[in-house]
This record gives sequence, structure tokens and C-alpha cells, in this order.
Amino acid sequence: MNGNPVSPPGETYHVPHFDTPRAHGRVCNAMSIDVEDYFQVQAFDGQVKRADWDKYEWRFAANTNRILDMLAQEKVKATFFTLGWVAQRNKPLLRRMAEEGHEVASHGMAHFRADEQSPDAFRRDIAQTKAILEDASGAAVTGYRAATFSIGAGNMWAFDILAEEGYQYSSSINPVQHDLYGLPNAPRAPFYPCANRAIPEIPITTVRLLGRNLPFGGGGFFRLLPYPLFRWGLQHVNKSDKMPCIYYMHPWEIDPGQPRITGAPLKSRIRHYLNLSRTEPRLRQLLKDFAWDRVDHVYSGLIKSTSQKAND
Repeated sequence: MNGNPVSPPGETYHVPHFDTPRAHGRVCNAMSIDVEDYFQVQAFDGQVKRADWDKYEWRFAANTNRILDMLAQEKVKATFFTLGWVAQRNKPLLRRMAEEGHEVASHGMAHFRADEQSPDAFRRDIAQTKAILEDASGAAVTGYRAATFSIGAGNMWAFDILAEEGYQYSSSINPVQHDLYGLPNAPRAPFYPCANRAIPEIPITTVRLLGRNLPFGGGGFFRLLPYPLFRWGLQHVNKSDKMPCIYYMHPWEIDPGQPRITGAPLKSRIRHYLNLSRTEPRLRQLLKDFAWDRVDHVYSGLIKSTSQKAND
């Protein structure tokens, strides 16, 4: 990283320096997709039981294939943080990701929050998911993203387990204040969450403004904010912080015709259904406005450096 390490005052995490990647004269940012279906999200956890998932209409394959088509058209490679549940039900989708040069990474087995799992349950979950994804895709899986960004101050032990199970990086922390997740005092740049520096954490992009971290990483905020404002935020991080952004989205966000979940609270409905019809055209514009690549490629220097130290 060529700019100022972006950590709040008093932060004790180690923020390493790495070269900001560039492509065709522009900062290269990381494109990521969390592959889960519309009925598996945290917002509907109170209305949809995991035991009933197979009863719902599956739309993840069609939506993910549309995203793959868009990426192919723009010649962009991305990282697909994928549920083991998805891989079990559609191996050809995982094979397509890998064959077209995308990174297949882990989103856990069945969208369990990491902060609601014991260390043993977490270990079983990430080990099983890694094996399933690798079998389905034929590619090594080295990246992980916790469901609902659910690694925080109370379960930092998760990083050591990830390293022990063969993962090389995590992108599981969103350094914002939020009712469902967030570690607002975490660095905004990639950092080592544990003293042994066994694995780096690559947090979701935020903009520091008026003493607060504001969310500019994607998801519902991409649908909520006017596109010119969202674009400004990414440009600000690229130019002022001199570091890449990491963007995330879900396949169901380009699917305004998805079945509606009944009985959900108003806040959950707003979060999930807001501006779904605008996501696809905005995404197409986003792919044109910035340079993008897989997470493991954008942060390859950091990941390789960590891996080499672990093997020394």
C-alpha cells in the first residue's frame, strides 16, 4: 500500500504495506460475489428455516450465470465466495467459475453466523466447505468470507482456525457500525488480526468521513446510494487512500422478480428488496468505470508474503 495506513487512532492491529496493484494505469480493485440464494439471507432468518431450504424455488444458478456472462463480456475476473450448500446442488456452476478463470472461495456451509458457532463447529464447517468446493470446482480454495461479516471482537479465534485449515486470507470484517455486524475500530486497510500474523484480513471498503467509517463496499448500500455518490466513494479510496477497494454483491440482487418472503419485519423487507431493479444496470456501469480482478490477485503480494512466512 502506497498511502497512509488507514486505522483509527489507538488501533493495535498490524497493517502491512503492500504495493497497490494497477491495470492499464488505474488502481485495480477486487470484485467479489457472495453466492447464496434469496431465502438464505440473514434478513429472513426468522421466517425461513434451513430445514426448508430445499422447498424454495432455487434461483442462485440462473442469477450467478447472468453475472458470469456480464463478467465475461467486460473481461473481468472475480472471486465467488460460495456456500457449500450451493456447491452440493450445482457442480457445473462451480466448474464454470473455475474454468473461466474466477476464484472459488468459501462462504461457509449453510450461512451459519461464525459468531454463533463454537470453535469446534466453526472448524468442521470451514473444513467441510473447503473440501466440497474444491471437489466441485477442481480448484484450490484459499479465501473465506464469514456469513453476514460475523467475525468480530468476540470470535477472533476464528482466524487461527482458518489458517490451520489451509485458508490463506479472510474477508470477513466490515469496519462499520451496524446492527447485524461490524467492527468499527478495525483498520480500513488489510491487516493481521492475530499477533502471530498467520492470516490477513481484507476488510470491506469504507470511506472515512467526519470521524466515522461509512460503508462503500456494496450490498444494500450499493442499491441505496445514488450511483454517482457510490462511484465517488470508490474513486476517493483509490486516489486519496491510494489503495484498492473490495466490492461485494449477491446474485439475488440482480433478480427483482424473485419470490417474496412473507412475514418479515419492515426493516428486513426494505433492506432486501430496495432498488433490486437498479442493481444490474449499476453493476454493468461499475464494471466499466473501474479496473477489477479476483481478490487473491489484487492482494497477491500480501497473501504470498503471509504464506511464505508461515512456511519458514
